[in-house]
Amino acid sequence: NISMHSGTDHAGIATQLQVEKALTAEGTSREEVGREEFLRRTWEYKAEQGGHITRQLRSLGASADWSRERFTMDPENGEAVVEAFVRLHEKGLVYRGEYMVNWAPMLKTAVSDLEVEYSEEEGKLYFFKYVVDGTDGEEFLPVATTRPETIMGDTAVCVHPEDERYKHLVGKEAVVPMSGGRTIPIIADEYVDMEFGTGALKITPGHDPNDYAIGKKFDLPIINIMNKDGSMNGNAGAYDGLDRFDCRKKLWSDMEADGLVIKVDPHTQRVPRSQRGGEVIEPLVSSQWFVKTEGMGAKALKAVEDGDIKIVPERFTKTWNNWLTDIHDWCVSRQLWWGHRIPVWYVGESGESEYIVARNDKDARAKAVEMGHPEDVVLRQEEDVLDTWFSSGLWPFATVGWPHGEDDPNSDLN
Repeated sequence: NISMHSGTDHAGIATQLQVEKALTAEGTSREEVGREEFLRRTWEYKAEQGGHITRQLRSLGASADWSRERFTMDPENGEAVVEAFVRLHEKGLVYRGEYMVNWAPMLKTAVSDLEVEYSEEEGKLYFFKYVVDGTDGEEFLPVATTRPETIMGDTAVCVHPEDERYKHLVGKEAVVPMSGGRTIPIIADEYVDMEFGTGALKITPGHDPNDYAIGKKFDLPIINIMNKDGSMNGNAGAYDGLDRFDCRKKLWSDMEADGLVIKVDPHTQRVPRSQRGGEVIEPLVSSQWFVKTEGMGAKALKAVEDGDIKIVPERFTKTWNNWLTDIHDWCVSRQLWWGHRIPVWYVGESGESEYIVARNDKDARAKAVEMGHPEDVVLRQEEDVLDTWFSSGLWPFATVGWPHGEDDPNSDLN
């Protein structure tokens, strides 16, 4: 026998996007109305739109246990979400770190790999000169990029160690175009394909996943050149404040005037776009909350391999194995307001270096006092919410009462 538990998740990004669109139509924004009012409006939207799915299921005659119907933002489910986060942190499986994420500038949040869709689009390949420092422009490395605006975040130029064209330049410095004279090292790594393109790569660890890996290997600086809305920040120098695509045009025009442009070719490229908003995703390094996945992934692989779990139809076992092999840690924080707020409290009026993971405000304050802080110490809860899938992933046991009833053999959980 099986019990079908019906319900819906809160669709964090999709729902917030719709409410933000409504606010924009009114000439305002979530920042202007504030978090409390924004959440009130979102609950209103949910009340108006949220019942369609279950009504359709009922109309189709789904044999669910409708007495157990749940919504991921129900209080009982929220308790399970907090408990799961706290327990994972206690086991060392949740941590805060600074890593490369998929950033959606319009939504102003990180999104998962599954929420990024790639489309073949006609673009341009920009070829330019990376002038070797001290040569008065006489010697340069030809480099190509599809995103000239990221030049302002370059921290190295990389060539293959056996490439006879560039071997003599390794160890020297190159001048970043339009940077006011900032120089970066010319390095060598077998990652570079001598036969592809010019054989010389610009390395932008702050805005490209592959470059991020090379940057870590060579201990290169990571320069973030963009604000959360996709505009250029102070690290972009004279282009500070420009939209990233406006910066692309302006920077290239300035480089052309400076004699640094070689050519521009038509180029078909895979463009990452947000599944929700359609905007071009910007890879960037950001402080986020992560769940360690390697150990859990290995257990899940072994369970199928040993026959403890059987996947039907069997052909999807290959999909299971592909997803769980060589997986990255899961970025579970989202810079949204609609969702389960992360149960973390930062100590003090500013800064995020010291934090407390707790089940509620009272628990957080008690832990702060245990750490030696006064009872009236300022505690600020994390503004970010958890990925919707963090809560919907708890569905099989949260809907039967977890975390309550773990020790009761007669509970629905057992």
